[in-house]
Amino acid sequence: MIYKIRVVLDTKEDVIRTLLVDSKSTLEDFHKLIAEVFGFNGQEMASFYRSDDEWNQGEEIPLCSMDECPDALHMGNTTLEQNIEDPEEKLIYVYDYLNMWTFYCELIEVTQIATSKIPTLILSIGETPDQAPEKEFIADKPKNNFDLEDVDNEFDDFNTFENLDDLDLDKY
Repeated sequence: MIYKIRVVLDTKEDVIRTLLVDSKSTLEDFHKLIAEVFGFNGQEMASFYRSDDEWNQGEEIPLCSMDECPDALHMGNTTLEQNIEDPEEKLIYVYDYLNMWTFYCELIEVTQIATSKIPTLILSIGETPDQAPEKEFIADKPKNNFDLEDVDNEFDDFNTFENLDDLDLDKY
C-alpha cells in the first residue's frame, strides 16, 4: 500500500510537507525522510508517539530502544502500517530533544499503486525556521480542591522563626 501522509511542523507559520511512502517502511525510514524534507541532518534523537483524534500523546516509539529486552519497541522494528492504517490516523513526531521540534503526521490517503517513485515529496508549503519555537508546558488543574496558596498560608507561623533557642520545647 502507498500512504499519503501530511506532516505539519508545530510553528506559528504554516510549514507543511505531504509525502508518499510505502506502508511497509519502518518508522526509522520515515524519521529519516521527515528530517530530510524539513532540512535536518537526521542525526538527533527522535521519537514517534501514537496519537488519538485530539492529538493526545500516546505510547512512545523511540529511535533506539534503551530497554534491555531485545524485542523492545523502537523505530527500526515497527512499520508505518503497524501504527497507522486508516485515513485520519495520527502520529506525533519529536525531533531533537534539546530543541523539541514537533511534527503532526496524519495519514490522509491510502492507495494500492504507486504513481511515482516512492518515497517522494509531493507538496511543500513554507520554510523551516532557523530555530524551534519555544514550547509552553501547561499542567492541568488538579481535580481535587487542593490549593497551594492555602498550604502556604497555613505555615505562615514558621516564617517568624529566628533561633532554635527561642523555641519552647516543653510545648511539644
